[in-house]
Amino acid sequence: MRNKVLPFAIIIIISLVTISVAVADSVYEKAGKPPSNERHTLSEILPSSSQWEKVVTADGFIEGLNFDRDGQMWMTAIFSGEIMKVNGNEVEVVETYGNPNGAKFHKDGRLFIADLNGELYTLDPPTGKRTTILEKYKTEHLRGLNDLVFDDKGGIYFTEPHGSSATKPNGRVFYLPPGKDTKLQLFQDNIAYPNGVAISPDGQHVYIAEYDKNQIIAAPSVHTDDIYDTPYVFARFEGGIGPDGLAVDNEGNLYVAHYKAGEVIVLDSKGFKYGKIRLPKEAGTYSTNLAFHNGYLYVTESEKNEVWRIKIKKKGLKTYGLQ
Repeated sequence: MRNKVLPFAIIIIISLVTISVAVADSVYEKAGKPPSNERHTLSEILPSSSQWEKVVTADGFIEGLNFDRDGQMWMTAIFSGEIMKVNGNEVEVVETYGNPNGAKFHKDGRLFIADLNGELYTLDPPTGKRTTILEKYKTEHLRGLNDLVFDDKGGIYFTEPHGSSATKPNGRVFYLPPGKDTKLQLFQDNIAYPNGVAISPDGQHVYIAEYDKNQIIAAPSVHTDDIYDTPYVFARFEGGIGPDGLAVDNEGNLYVAHYKAGEVIVLDSKGFKYGKIRLPKEAGTYSTNLAFHNGYLYVTESEKNEVWRIKIKKKGLKTYGLQ
């Protein structure tokens, strides 16, 4: 009798274990396991034939990479104070002033510049005229500025990291609404060196590179539709020092220049990683700024002061200055 019962008992036990595993998998799926379409590889970003190409070499710790409506490449150099445009392999210095860092074009053609000296100003390329928008010590006692981005209304988010660090997280991000005589708004504070800044394609989130904590913060924009949304850690990284310049493609993927890691990290709109695009061995590791143009991702590398580019499958989100 015992010999007949034993096989049935074994079958029942196996069935119960199978059911338990299925239930556990179902619970895990509901608890937040990423669906398969959110697990990425760099093959979705890079064509198989993609190779890094050196574009140009400059001096002075290059940043502020931009393209104007005519496809002209512009960049800044913090240490030498130069605002430059690139013609083929030649670099032309258009203006020398302060310590220019982040830069973005306005629709009207002016180049807006966040300066490490604590000023926000514009440069009019046709005339070379420089106009101060916000002066150091005269508006919110601004310290050194780093980067900026326009929203689709023409308002400006800019970062103010100077004096902050991992042990002194008092960096700030401001928002300057469009129009004349508008009041500067404190957008976020208590950040450990806010560096690069970008906006999601729907305008709902502002991405802030918290450089000294090696992470990205996503904060609801001033125009968000979700009154319950709060700032949160969007992504964390290993190695290097921290995230510097940021750029977004038209699908909402975020590209991060990872400083002293010699790489660009690519994340989807939910913070899941595609992977790391490493700069070539002959490049330095100070990846600082990013821009899209004509099917390429351009990167400033500030250890050797070179601009590199690589062909990608995605299109960059059209910036305010090119709309």
